[in-house]
Amino acid sequence: MPHGSASGREGLDALLATSALTEEISVFFLSDGVCQLLAHQQPKEILARDYIATFKILPLYDIENIYLCSESLKERGLSQQNEWIVTPEFLTPQQIQEQLSVCDVVLKF
Repeated sequence: MPHGSASGREGLDALLATSALTEEISVFFLSDGVCQLLAHQQPKEILARDYIATFKILPLYDIENIYLCSESLKERGLSQQNEWIVTPEFLTPQQIQEQLSVCDVVLKF
């Protein structure tokens, strides 16, 4: 995880493409998706492409609202002290629902 499927890579591609069409984007990492931002992954060990490093350029695309679900972290034995490739904001599931409620469009990957 997260290299077991192409959904993370496809989501990142869609995110970067969408950034050209809108000014404010919020990105939420939930469930197994929280592993997308873990630093020091070695996908080449399983012959997978290293797209995770591309998340580092999100700020260059003016994507600065990056959120990780704190409950999902706990469920996977992770914590806010883990090293992340970008600086996310950690939200509870309730806070995520509140943030999502003000979004005009929600894409899921």
